[in-house]
Amino acid sequence: MENLKDVENSPNYTFVKGDIEDVDFLSALFQSHQFEGIIHLAAESHVDRSITNPLAFIRTNVLGTVNLLDAAVKHWKGNTQRFYHISTDEVFGSIEEPGLFTENTPYDPKSPYSASKASSDHFVRAYHNTYDLPILISNCSNNYGPCQFPEKLVPLCINNIKESSPVPVYGQGLNIRDWLYVEDHAAAIDLIYHKGLVGETYNIGGGSPCKNIDLVRSICRIMDEKLNRPIGQSESLITFVKDRAGHDLRYAIDSKKIIEDLKWQTTTTLEEGLRTTVAWYLENDSWLDHVTSGHYKNYYHLQYNKR
Repeated sequence: MENLKDVENSPNYTFVKGDIEDVDFLSALFQSHQFEGIIHLAAESHVDRSITNPLAFIRTNVLGTVNLLDAAVKHWKGNTQRFYHISTDEVFGSIEEPGLFTENTPYDPKSPYSASKASSDHFVRAYHNTYDLPILISNCSNNYGPCQFPEKLVPLCINNIKESSPVPVYGQGLNIRDWLYVEDHAAAIDLIYHKGLVGETYNIGGGSPCKNIDLVRSICRIMDEKLNRPIGQSESLITFVKDRAGHDLRYAIDSKKIIEDLKWQTTTTLEEGLRTTVAWYLENDSWLDHVTSGHYKNYYHLQYNKR
């Protein structure tokens, strides 16, 4: 709810609290609002938590998606609506250099999270083929930016450096990820929803691949500058911890299709995005303090303190 304060008084905004596992709730929602379309982002999204609680990811990501698909098939008549499903590059598994994930790369999920998202992708395509549901799918690389919950790597690093706490890095930090600034992703979602071809899949990549350890060091450098600390002080907080089970080595997305077909481009370099993100978190102490209280502290202890 902290992330909705900027829009909560907008006349074209309505918030309804519900659960996509609740079939009756979804049916009533479709009946009362007569949706012109769905942009489906509801998902459990953190790999680490999928390892400790895979059933939660199956219930939300798979069963929840099917519930939403069923509601759309039941309540939508004709083909004027659009069901847009947001997915991840993790469904493809790991890829060796210099390969890139394309929209035709075979699925090879390696974690409970990626397996649940791969399953939901397949169900979305199945409903298109079986029920003629007008669908769109996109698979994006790692998002980062303001307002991201600090279980994710970038805000976790920023928060820990701010507090002069150890910054945990899995293994030796050699895993490679492609980083996509959140506003670039939002622009891509808007384009795909309005101009994408029904039945098509679009890959969305940030074009900024790097090793996790290099990303963390960049954040450390920017934090030292912003906090007027000696350069290198924050880097001393880096603590290598036991690697994640089944940790994919490298992800890399080919965004050629969305660039050529929909004329989308990234507008934010990784350096620019990290600087903007660091500045936002440092300027929003109260937001960060609020979301890292309570359950977050228990989660963090279980996830990192025993590694």
